[in-house]
Amino acid sequence: MYYTQRRATAPNTTGVTWIHGCNIGMAESSDGGATWKYRGLADIDYGKDQHPKDYTYWAPEAIWVTGTYHMFLTFVPGIFNDWNHPREIVHLTSQDGVKWDPVGPIDLKSGRVIDPCVMQLPSGKWRMWYKDEEKESPLSYADSSDLQHWEPKGSAVTEFKGEGPKVFHWKDRYWLIADCWQNGMRVWSSMDCTNWKMQNEVLFGHHGDVVVSGGRAWWFYFAGPGQPAHSRTTPINVAELSVVDGKLLATADAPAYIDLKSVREEEK
Repeated sequence: MYYTQRRATAPNTTGVTWIHGCNIGMAESSDGGATWKYRGLADIDYGKDQHPKDYTYWAPEAIWVTGTYHMFLTFVPGIFNDWNHPREIVHLTSQDGVKWDPVGPIDLKSGRVIDPCVMQLPSGKWRMWYKDEEKESPLSYADSSDLQHWEPKGSAVTEFKGEGPKVFHWKDRYWLIADCWQNGMRVWSSMDCTNWKMQNEVLFGHHGDVVVSGGRAWWFYFAGPGQPAHSRTTPINVAELSVVDGKLLATADAPAYIDLKSVREEEK
């Protein structure tokens, strides 16, 4: 598991400086996801040549492609007390999932992009969903044939503004989940991964991810029911997903009998 390791206990942090200056934490499970142990920090050097002590890493997306791990990571060149600063999505690769070598920044024709999610389409091309803060409808997408050169395509969905998109394929359709703040974790479904239909029912938590394993799907998220979203310290929770009458649903207080298989998840 890769996650944004916020500086929750840092003293004397005004504004949102404690949400900047983050590293990427790693956790591992040897019992199918029932318990997790902290592994340490991902070994990432991107941007530290110019920002050795004031870099910010957010929202890692890690996938496995033909013998290599690929990470798509939000990089902010500094530690700031507000949100009005540049940020970019960068591409890294790794052979062991711990040490990450930079490929470079991704040109998405914007100076304020965060929260990538990457999946392979049936055509073999790759699609990235992300938040473009320079746009009125910030949930955007871009396509690539090689994971390095990307062509922005426009808005993915327009019903709500949001961030932290997650797209996955399960139960014969595609699902898109995004954190739309006061409007909840909104859910869309699609048969072609392009035309999305929003469901009325929402999921709980914030900035989640989904792991499909053994035919089951698991919703990992933080700040669920009873946990304020803006609390500095937050646990990572998990709930099992289900599809009922074509709707993606989960129950927050149900026991999660998780059983992740020791097989890499297909990102397509």
